[in-house]
Amino acid sequence: MLDAENSETLLEVNNIEVIYNHVILVLKGVSLSVPKGGITALLGGNGAGKTTTLKAISNLLASERGEVTKGSILYRGEKVAARNPADLVTKGVIQVMEGRHCFEHLTVEENLLTGAYTRRDGAAAIRRDLEMVYEYFPRLRERRKSQAGYTSGGEQQMTAMGRALMSRPEMILLDEPSMGLAPQLVEQIFQIVKAVNEGEGVTFLLAEQNTNVALRYAHYGYILENGRVVMDGPAAALRENPDVKEFYLGMSDEGRKSFRDVRSYRRRKRWLA
Repeated sequence: MLDAENSETLLEVNNIEVIYNHVILVLKGVSLSVPKGGITALLGGNGAGKTTTLKAISNLLASERGEVTKGSILYRGEKVAARNPADLVTKGVIQVMEGRHCFEHLTVEENLLTGAYTRRDGAAAIRRDLEMVYEYFPRLRERRKSQAGYTSGGEQQMTAMGRALMSRPEMILLDEPSMGLAPQLVEQIFQIVKAVNEGEGVTFLLAEQNTNVALRYAHYGYILENGRVVMDGPAAALRENPDVKEFYLGMSDEGRKSFRDVRSYRRRKRWLA
């Protein structure tokens, strides 16, 4: 069990604002911290700012004409803005993008091996880690010679995560791992995240719309709306919070809510009052 109070802080995001195209304000004073060895969830609906936050951390905003205009992002006390994305990879920060993004023309195993491109510890160590990935993702061992573009969505998500592991990361930024997957596969993906976190000590910051499953596996959560953090706390406390249960888990003390019941949702939120 992660002891958040005594854990080293790996990542600090301090009151950042992000603007796209010099005009569109997307993040409005977002702050969060990620302890070493933890699973931290970044929650909220589509358009809340989750992906933008991850791209700000991995310094990928410039490719989309975005920039951090206020605040700071520190990884191990060093400003992220001072490094390009490739430098961050060598520092141990890997982002698994939304939508999986495998190299479709390569086999599953070739995809995995691309994750070790920056390593300099020799073929034997890379082969050991490939076996480690296959232990966590036995389905990939079965499909290792298959062209990635012809595998299922779940297998592609596993391939993308396995490729990230092959770089021997300290922290993985995982964007919408449940997107487009059947519920059984979503559960399986999160079980693997937990196993990798506990077995390899990899820190996770994951952006996820599926609040229910994310809060069952995360240690701590932040809820974003319209580019702002509106609530945060230990995952167990958020699961029991009446506002979170009503507006994000779809239930309240009276039972599951219908869309008609939550039409006055924004007006009624206690934390925005």
